[in-house]
Amino acid sequence: MTRIVRPFCIFVALLAGVVATSLFADDTPSSGGSSDHWPQFRGVGARGVADGRPLPATWDATSGKGILWKTPIPGLGHSSPIIWDDSVFVTTSISGQTDPLLKVGLYGDIASVTDDTSHSWRVYCLNKSNGKVRWEKTAHEGVPRVKRHTKASHANCTPATDGKHVVAFFGSEGLFCYDFDGNLKWKKDLGTLDAGYWMVPDAQWEFASSPIIYKNLVIVQCDVQKDSFVAAFDLSDGKEVWRTPRADVPTWSTPTVHDTGSRAELILNGYKHIGGYDPLTGKELWRMSGGADIPVPTPIVAHGLIFITSSHSEPQPIYAIRPGATGDISLKDGEQSNSYVVWSKFRQAPYMQTPIVYGDLLYACKDNGILACFDAKTGDRKYNMRLGSGQTGFTASPVAGDGKLYFTSEDGEIFVIPAGPEKPEPRAVNPMGEVCMATPAISGGSLFIRTQHHLVRVGG
Repeated sequence: MTRIVRPFCIFVALLAGVVATSLFADDTPSSGGSSDHWPQFRGVGARGVADGRPLPATWDATSGKGILWKTPIPGLGHSSPIIWDDSVFVTTSISGQTDPLLKVGLYGDIASVTDDTSHSWRVYCLNKSNGKVRWEKTAHEGVPRVKRHTKASHANCTPATDGKHVVAFFGSEGLFCYDFDGNLKWKKDLGTLDAGYWMVPDAQWEFASSPIIYKNLVIVQCDVQKDSFVAAFDLSDGKEVWRTPRADVPTWSTPTVHDTGSRAELILNGYKHIGGYDPLTGKELWRMSGGADIPVPTPIVAHGLIFITSSHSEPQPIYAIRPGATGDISLKDGEQSNSYVVWSKFRQAPYMQTPIVYGDLLYACKDNGILACFDAKTGDRKYNMRLGSGQTGFTASPVAGDGKLYFTSEDGEIFVIPAGPEKPEPRAVNPMGEVCMATPAISGGSLFIRTQHHLVRVGG
């Protein structure tokens, strides 16, 4: 049977701390927090929510309406911006080609891009207030060790910060730690991290799982074609603290830590091995099978439940899992719940996007713009609706705040819809004027949106 593979784009890809121990503690409301820090992919705990300040509903980047600043970022990168106080950090990869290929939209090509020119992998620090570049550092230069997908970049991983350190991960090109003045503290070469379609190993799609910071550890999930693992490194000097092998295929999901104070769980998505680990030792706590074969979305936690999703192949599940599990908690044939899987849905999970819980509702948007809304505690579906025309792709993950949800299309239109259990009409559709693959950040009542060529601050 011929399998049609939808394009892999990464970057949901794609975590760190308010201050170490409290960063992933489940003492924040399920709707998120009001901190102006956005220290990792999708903010604190990858929740994607920032309440407490008004947020813009309408703007137009092509005319400049509602735009506070717009700063060019050279190269190609799908990593999201992160923010701490008045500093904004973002990464990129600059090709030797004048116009590197980026093909967006809904298509089914698994091909890799051939670009063996020398690249420059860079980290940028911008002033949050005015968008001016404070510093830029070249982390690595050379020919990429692996190829990327036509919808991917060589800088997919979102950096992470704890307010003192900035950790940037460029996959096969290495893991780098800087201080806030741009001084390199340490770097690690983790070898060639070849992530691609495991059924066609020659189809290389690039790496995308973002690093996270927990306590004094930098944690990375490296599910690749061969010798997959999850590992932790000392934040102060980069020394390896622990490494746990994983028997799984390439995964582009970022890990999440759920810490209740009495037990911390490092949660990983996967195809063969969805699982929980002790984040301080790497010891496996629980596991389950039943994922889809190209796992991308990041696990999130809300209302005392762990939400794990994946799509592409069957079963395209949404799992709501109770923390504290031990052993194998996989559902048996015909089951939809057990002692730890509180509820599950099939054929409704997003492929690229990490879902979002805002208030009591779970929102999951597919790459074709079909949005499903569920009661997060029970799994009862509230509505389905379509964002866009059905002809554009959605890769960036949603974010929310001030009673609004923001969904970003690859064509650069940002759909703003009101939160709630009733099927809404979009409040606005805001053009950015460029391709958008990266998940936005929220801070200070503003959206920070990365387009193909710029970083843009909207409203505030």
